[in-house]
Amino acid sequence: MKRRLRIGVVAGELSGDTLGAGLIKAIKAVHPDAEFVGIGGPQMIAEGCESLFDMEELSVMGLVEVLGRLFRILKIKKSIVDYFKQNPPDVFIGIDAPDFNLRVELALKQAGIKTVHYVSPSVWAWRQNRIHGIAKATNLVLAFLPFEKAFYDKFNVPCEFIGHTLADAIPLETDKVAARQALNLEQDKTWLAVLPGSRNAELKMLCEPFLQTCQRLAKNNPDLRFVVALVNQKRREQFEHAWKTIAPELDFELRDGTARTVIEASDVVMLASGTVALECMLVNRPMVVGYKVNELSAFIARRMLKTAYVSLPNILADKLLVKEFLQEECTPENLANEVTRLMTDEGKEMQMAFHEMHQWIRKDADTQAAKAVLNLIDANLLLSESTS
Repeated sequence: MKRRLRIGVVAGELSGDTLGAGLIKAIKAVHPDAEFVGIGGPQMIAEGCESLFDMEELSVMGLVEVLGRLFRILKIKKSIVDYFKQNPPDVFIGIDAPDFNLRVELALKQAGIKTVHYVSPSVWAWRQNRIHGIAKATNLVLAFLPFEKAFYDKFNVPCEFIGHTLADAIPLETDKVAARQALNLEQDKTWLAVLPGSRNAELKMLCEPFLQTCQRLAKNNPDLRFVVALVNQKRREQFEHAWKTIAPELDFELRDGTARTVIEASDVVMLASGTVALECMLVNRPMVVGYKVNELSAFIARRMLKTAYVSLPNILADKLLVKEFLQEECTPENLANEVTRLMTDEGKEMQMAFHEMHQWIRKDADTQAAKAVLNLIDANLLLSESTS
């Protein structure tokens, strides 16, 4: 008889909770009686994970906030490490949250417990020396994207490319008509989706050039409409203030917390750089990226960044597929010209490339992650000890 698997797992935020729930479900498809214990959110708990602490205790963002909770976070880290040393699992999986999980993984690996880090930190983009710490802390890294595995391979760090969960979640063909119905947008108009970012600092820098771009476009395209995706009420209020100050003559449809649906409803997208660019690629809408930060941050980033591009579609394609207008190039003229170009048939070429790349990374990531974890612990050879 196979003995029951016992797996330690820690997720530090909602996105990790989603990944963890998918992984638990996929492992249970092979080992229905497997036990999972660690830290998880509601989705992981619903799949049977025993959570030793509330996941929200790790969901802290911002230097000041982290410093204010540092003692508690360190206490949780010590408790988790002590627990698993006293109750060794067959494998420990840290899902994202690298500042916390890599420290836990290092301590457990040094104690002889196999460790997996799920979701590669962006070591390929900046602070590449971190890979040596990752190698010390982990037996295996699970990577969403193929270029991430190629980077780890150069340093002989075990890594499996499992595909991207977003590529599994988003269908290869999306329904623009249904998205417009859901958002109550006119079907017979051309819609530009405007995504100015999710953070206060991003909107401070991008509202002005994005709004001025819309002003330029409206003059030459009377049928063009604008729909804006905003992550919460604070960002809505911030955008509305900029709108009424800079371009009060324009009409914008504002939608909260529905970025994917806004992208699906659009014909072209103008967005801030970030994970949303990958989401836009998977929804398969032509896009242009604009981004600005303060001069000091730009100075530092230019010296630390190790990639030729900033948007994930370009990094994945290894070429300038999506125009990136950064810093002083993030001007209304540049952005408006590119949006105008994409509204022609030239946007179709970008969409053909997006469709192909979607297929590259659509691999049933939950199942691939489960296979990689089970292969690491050689689960099929785990036999129960005989009992009398």
